[in-house]
Amino acid sequence: MNNLTTSRIIRASKIALMSFISFFGLLVMYSNFTDYASNYEYVGHVLSMDTTQHNLNISYRAITSPMLHHRIYWFIITMEVTYTALCLLGTYHLFKNINSSPEEFHEAKKFSIVGLLIVIFIYYLCIQVVGVEWFDMDTSQIWNAKDWARHIIDFIFPLLIYVAIKIEH
Repeated sequence: MNNLTTSRIIRASKIALMSFISFFGLLVMYSNFTDYASNYEYVGHVLSMDTTQHNLNISYRAITSPMLHHRIYWFIITMEVTYTALCLLGTYHLFKNINSSPEEFHEAKKFSIVGLLIVIFIYYLCIQVVGVEWFDMDTSQIWNAKDWARHIIDFIFPLLIYVAIKIEH
């Protein structure tokens, strides 16, 4: 009997893609914990707006307090740990339910979906909206992660749609 059906391949692909983003989260966490200083420096420069084109109309937005830099950076790290844990948990639940009914497999997606929403919160809202639009990060020649964040969102948003949609049987 042939168990390799399109539905099984779709389910397996959702598990594989969730494992990819989980691995990305593990690498991000590793980087943040083993190279805190470099990543903190990035956050500090973006918040301080000290490497952006000087525009007096928006310079009031700068946050120059190192204490606030650390707190905001730890908020970001906490969100990254949270999305990684949820994506790992979601991958596990999808894998555990790969042979379950369509309804059970669909219900197993909840941790993955929440994890992916947190990824979008970090890389779209925090970096692209707040970093670029509020802190003018895109005018910095050194501390500009706009394109890097966009590439992550270019992967995550379609992944969220693909995982969430109920197309497997």
